Amino acid sequence: MIFTETTLKGAFLLEIKKIEDDRGFFGRSWCKKEMEEHGLNGNLCQANTSFSKLKGTIRGMHYQISPYEETKLIRCTRGSIFDVIIDLRPTSESYLKWFGAELTQDNYKMLYVPEGFAHGFITLTDNAEVYYNVTQFYTPGAEAGIRFNDPLFAIKWPVEPAVVSEKDKSHPDYSPV
Repeated sequence: MIFTETTLKGAFLLEIKKIEDDRGFFGRSWCKKEMEEHGLNGNLCQANTSFSKLKGTIRGMHYQISPYEETKLIRCTRGSIFDVIIDLRPTSESYLKWFGAELTQDNYKMLYVPEGFAHGFITLTDNAEVYYNVTQFYTPGAEAGIRFNDPLFAIKWPVEPAVVSEKDKSHPDYSPV
């Protein structure tokens, strides 16, 4: 696997190191040992799939509060998305900054999102599917969110949001610690 740290401390773009031949390629998309060698949390306990029918669908910005914070590993398995994370760790040098990357079915890139980050995405195609692994079990009472258009973050979405759930529209403005 190829690890590239993003502009947010502790968050990484991961790529499959492809071994190619005339059949196509083979590559590792997950390795607990490699994750831990890079100082990353390799203890996955749950896998989730999200499917969005329409381009411009926003999901997020979601996170779980302590002690149920989760690390996520995100990959787009059909279509494409613009994946966004926000660093909510008050002691981090990248506190309150956001990062976005295009994940597609063709580029095989994954986004490693550490604990203490909010996560969300907008679909860039119809029929987009996202697969992600997490290190915590979902805990409904620990769920929190930031509105996708909160002016504090001024996220630059590459397409106009077309579909946003009432829940995601109603998150309050974020109040820094």
